[in-house]
Amino acid sequence: MKGPTNITWHNPTVTKADRARKQGYRPCILWLTGLPSSGKSTLAHELEARLFAKGCHTYVLDGDNIRHGLNKDLGFSPEDRSENIRRVGEVAKLMVDAGLVVITAFISPYIADRQMVRNLVSDGEFIEVYVKCSLEECKRRDPKGLYAKAQKGEITGFTGISAPYEKPVNPEIMIDTEKSSLDECVQQVINYLSESKLAKLED
Repeated sequence: MKGPTNITWHNPTVTKADRARKQGYRPCILWLTGLPSSGKSTLAHELEARLFAKGCHTYVLDGDNIRHGLNKDLGFSPEDRSENIRRVGEVAKLMVDAGLVVITAFISPYIADRQMVRNLVSDGEFIEVYVKCSLEECKRRDPKGLYAKAQKGEITGFTGISAPYEKPVNPEIMIDTEKSSLDECVQQVINYLSESKLAKLED
């Protein structure tokens, strides 16, 4: 879709770099991707609580929550899934510009869509976190009962059953929620942020 042509970008007076210097850490997107029931939302909110306690300005963009408002007009066709991620990526970009550590919890099943979001921000600002969990374990957890409905044919286009999930090829972080505790998973992300000098997160 072609956008308007009679618009001009207005450069801000206070920049992203200004905010980063004042805060003492670099804003970024922690993009959590994985199968349904892999633990993305649980990890995202616990991670936010830990980072917030350490003085980071944070916000979680959660898949289901976003579909209650911003993306309530979208379904689950491949095209709508891509548009869902495009919109979320643009919102996350604005939040990074505002100086936040943005944590997203989206299945985001397509490699191309995740790469599209990465391309929206500067190098080092998009951190792909693959929340790994076997399909068998995700089916066993199934807290919303969606896998059961999908297997009965009551839900179509369900990732892992009737729709594909393209695993990250080279994520910055890979977390196995089947083998690690929630605390271990959170600490793994915090260690990455500290070691990459994206944030001063000493206890």
